[in-house]
Amino acid sequence: MFVSQDVLEREKDHIEGFAAEVAWVTHAGNSKLEKKIAIRPTSETVMYPYYAKWIRSHRDLPLRLNQWNSVVRWEFKHPQPFLRTREFLWQEGHTAHIDEQGAGKEVLQILDWYADIYQDLLAVPVIRGRKTEKEKFAGGLYTTTVEGYIPFNGRGIQGGTSHCLGQNFSKMFGITVEDPSAREGEKKPPLHVWQNSWGLSTRVIGVMVMIHSDNHGLVLPPRVAEIQVVIVPVGITAKTTEAEKTSIHEQVDALATVLRASHLRVETDMREGYSPGWKFNEWEMRGVPLRLEFGPGESEGHFVTTARRDIPGKDGKGRITVQDLGKDVPALLDTIQADLYKRAEESYKSHTIKITDWDDFVPALNNKNVCLIPHCLEEKCEDEVKDMSAKKAAEGNDEPEDAKAPSMGAKSLCIPFEQPPEGIEEGKTCTNPNCKNLAKAWCLFGRSY
Repeated sequence: MFVSQDVLEREKDHIEGFAAEVAWVTHAGNSKLEKKIAIRPTSETVMYPYYAKWIRSHRDLPLRLNQWNSVVRWEFKHPQPFLRTREFLWQEGHTAHIDEQGAGKEVLQILDWYADIYQDLLAVPVIRGRKTEKEKFAGGLYTTTVEGYIPFNGRGIQGGTSHCLGQNFSKMFGITVEDPSAREGEKKPPLHVWQNSWGLSTRVIGVMVMIHSDNHGLVLPPRVAEIQVVIVPVGITAKTTEAEKTSIHEQVDALATVLRASHLRVETDMREGYSPGWKFNEWEMRGVPLRLEFGPGESEGHFVTTARRDIPGKDGKGRITVQDLGKDVPALLDTIQADLYKRAEESYKSHTIKITDWDDFVPALNNKNVCLIPHCLEEKCEDEVKDMSAKKAAEGNDEPEDAKAPSMGAKSLCIPFEQPPEGIEEGKTCTNPNCKNLAKAWCLFGRSY
């Protein structure tokens, strides 16, 4: 949890990158500490002195360690739960490799796994890419990223990062192995290992909620929903006999047994004193992907009424025969999962706009888009783009837009691995009108969390 000032500041670029975000402990009770102690913003400088002790031979490589822990980054005034908080829980991987090839292969493997978490489990589309030099991890060689998009306010959001640290930290902390190519009796200088670090935080929950949910509450993808199906008895009135009610409840239990046999996570809601409508609202708020309604009419017709959480109202209603329950309900959940992803992907694609003329850039941002622009990838130019795009939405209006559509400047999100097929026109200069450098790549810019 704590790291000494000397250790944290050993790597110059690293501490400069985190300087504004580090929280310091200066007192223990009433006593002032001789040297202040940092609450770790990330774990490289905490862990790597031990790597120098643990790694003795090339046979110890690759060393691949993962941990879950919380870190503190004191970087803003208005925290938002799950999306941007001063303390957050995340998973940190820290690995060491014999060469650049092994490290580079793992960087992309981890990034693919992070993309799979978003796309296959959370139904959230992401763009894979590489961070610019300005936005890469402080002290690292290069950073790869998965970038998401929040339709509600048109902001980009970093979903997870996988960094190649190169040999920078291993040289700083003396993490070396003997050269395995050395012949017997031959003296070769020791090799500094190649290192990676990668992280995914509880932000994934916030991203999922922001993309799928609505004013009625949560909308959860079936693959990660704690309860995938809820069965609610309906049509039970004051005129319903106790025997009829018992029969409906027994049939609901039987339906749940069939679904559990298909490896689904099922809940039945037989609570007394609550109307079916009240129950419907509660389960909608909790985001259960599929509601099944079962009453005397369904019992007589040998079917269940289905209600999809992702499609409100009558459009989300349907029927499944009791006979086909164990087959059709899992299939419907797969459809819900696929539809959630498809809608989010269509939204992301339709709001990713290619811009080559600066005059179109800020209006596109104000229309809740992220922008692909030909860019020189120079840090000074990125700073200028951010400053120039932090304009008011309408000319002559001195008031910035509200928090739902912020007038903050755009920053570079990533250089997408998948570049537009037409490439960049030969001799094309950077989209920033004040920059005369040639554009090097299409770079994704946007207002972001």
